[in-house]
Amino acid sequence: MWEYNPHLYAPAAYRKACRYRAFVPDPLEGDRFSVPGELLGVISDAEDAIRRLNSSASPALAPLARLLLRTESIASSKVEGMAVDARSLARAEAKADLGANASATAQEVLANIDAMTFAVEEAAADDRLSIERVVDIHRVLMQNSPRAEIAGRIREEQNWIGGNDYNPCGADFVPPPEWEVGRLLVDLCQFCNDESLPPLVQAGLAHAQFETIHPFKDGNGRTGRALVHVLLRRRGLAPFYVPPISVVLARNKAAYIDGLTIYREGDLVTWLERFSVAAAQAAGLAQRYLADARDLQGSWRQALASSEGPPRADATAWALIDVLVGQPVVNLPVAVALTGRVKSSVNVAIDQLASAGVLIPLSQSPRNRSWEAAGLLDLVTSLEAG
Repeated sequence: MWEYNPHLYAPAAYRKACRYRAFVPDPLEGDRFSVPGELLGVISDAEDAIRRLNSSASPALAPLARLLLRTESIASSKVEGMAVDARSLARAEAKADLGANASATAQEVLANIDAMTFAVEEAAADDRLSIERVVDIHRVLMQNSPRAEIAGRIREEQNWIGGNDYNPCGADFVPPPEWEVGRLLVDLCQFCNDESLPPLVQAGLAHAQFETIHPFKDGNGRTGRALVHVLLRRRGLAPFYVPPISVVLARNKAAYIDGLTIYREGDLVTWLERFSVAAAQAAGLAQRYLADARDLQGSWRQALASSEGPPRADATAWALIDVLVGQPVVNLPVAVALTGRVKSSVNVAIDQLASAGVLIPLSQSPRNRSWEAAGLLDLVTSLEAG
């Protein structure tokens, strides 16, 4: 029962007491899900697609892994309505590296990139997933957002999705009451530490359960999609390249939300089928993207080699091309950090790459200069579009 609140600053109709129904899901750990035969083939095909994506990984291609992770983070934010095109975001990130302010939306998307990176590199490396690690992912996500006060704090009040801003009566979905959240998160983590199910089944069920629990006041969707990649990395299915599943989910957001509703209605098979198909499509998109990115990198090398007075084989310009494929927009400090070379050497390399048409200057100002990697953002935009 939502209590009457005469002091609420709201229209009179929303201050009245009203009834609502909150959804409390069954525990996952106590319910042993048996994968039916008709689903096994779909799961197997999707997991094979993710393995194929990861089979070509090598230390030299590490920058491509960073760019895929970045794309997944951007798409995950897009699901939540935070849309920033790839070019604007890359330029905002370069400005932020130089101390300038990015827009509020760009800052939130950049924070999601940090949270996703933390999830797959730090949380996935733990022996066991814990509530504390889930909270850490949320803290990284929200600590620089307009709602920084809720970063890393499990909710202590009822929340809801849809309806109005004043009470949960008439909401599209009402998650469990706050006193149920701790118990459900303990169960979720226990389930995530049990490796008896195929990795993609575990990730799909864990994600849907997390979204149902909705343990935070905000940022649940982005944290829950990061959890998917924690599990795929932990289980060894995606040790290097994340399949950008959020790209596929963002392309048809209505079907994604409908799938979560179907899960809550008890049809786990239909939800897992949709989730697995999205994962397989994402792996296919990523494979084609990586091939295109490697071709683009080859064209950069050819352009530099054909330039007037090409640099020596050990020159910094070649080292910058090696890492540039993971960084659509660079400035001098970022290029120094990426290559590990001295500032003077990197300055020369940037000039050489700009002369060869590999780097495109974004301004003519002699201070705080940034350059765009020719053609890379077009590939990123194409991948984001699915």
